[in-house]
Amino acid sequence: MTITNIKDLVDSYIDVSFSVNTTAESLVKEQIGSDLTNEQHYTLRYINKVGSCTSTELADVFEVKKSAITAIINRLFEKGLIQRTRDENDRRIVYLTLSNKGNELFSKTEERVHKLVESIIGEFSEEEIVQFLKTYEKLNGILQQIKNNRVVD
Repeated sequence: MTITNIKDLVDSYIDVSFSVNTTAESLVKEQIGSDLTNEQHYTLRYINKVGSCTSTELADVFEVKKSAITAIINRLFEKGLIQRTRDENDRRIVYLTLSNKGNELFSKTEERVHKLVESIIGEFSEEEIVQFLKTYEKLNGILQQIKNNRVVD
């Protein structure tokens, strides 16, 4: 492959990646509505998935500083969407869970997001979807490997 071809491929990848990410985020935001930011929705999604977690775990998962997570958690708590429970053995540890209101809002927004994704996926054949997911998972693996190698260096 020539240097010109590689440059064109890189430019194309960056352009498409940017367009897909910004458009997808915008479409997801439309489905979530004004009740939540995308970051708050992803936080509720993670807590829903694991059942209970800490702010430190969220900061690690989302690869952000704990102060950024604290701001999100405080807003979710103020809205009554999450509950905080202190560990009985170590009062410094606070577990986060979804409240009933948080479960309801998450379920409602998640249903809308699923319908959006289903409408997108419906434009592809099953073979295209399977191949895309394999390729996307491979890309994720390569990116994670590069990231992990840079942390070690």
